[in-house]
Amino acid sequence: MNGRAKEGENVQKESNGNWYTARLRVRYQESDQMGVVYHANYLNWFEIGRTEMIRQMGYTYRKMEEQALLLPVTGLDVKYHKPARYDDEIIIFTRITAFSGLRLNYEYDIRRMPEEHDASLAVGERVWAHDESLPGERLVTGSTQHVWVNTDWKPVRLDKVFSELYSALEKVWFSGKE
Repeated sequence: MNGRAKEGENVQKESNGNWYTARLRVRYQESDQMGVVYHANYLNWFEIGRTEMIRQMGYTYRKMEEQALLLPVTGLDVKYHKPARYDDEIIIFTRITAFSGLRLNYEYDIRRMPEEHDASLAVGERVWAHDESLPGERLVTGSTQHVWVNTDWKPVRLDKVFSELYSALEKVWFSGKE
């Protein structure tokens, strides 16, 4: 198979592609009185990871919405390993793990960076193909599942309605199949 779905097929390709990065520093309002990040904030950080990954690819959610294309979350998995704390420097690693013309799945690995870390790791930078080489202390891992829909919330095929974005996602997906 050449990686593209044939007409009418709903083939979901799976891969462990390259990680993209987004940085943040834990803000006071994200933590409780003990300085520990409230658990639901990690879900916002997942979205930051997705948004920055798409932006690094040359697209934005605004551009997708202008094409009458939405990408709601249909599933979520999260595992808490250690808490993030107020003022920690965090890197959100994000990658595509599966996609088709109808669906897109992401994986996340949120890590605390040590004070002496390499500050040259930029927001949106594409890095590392393998989990074991990711820097920092693992805090949270997770995944989200999405489906492409139009503004009427009807499922649509990305390869039919926004083939340019589909091709860019396909290229990112194939970059992890080394």
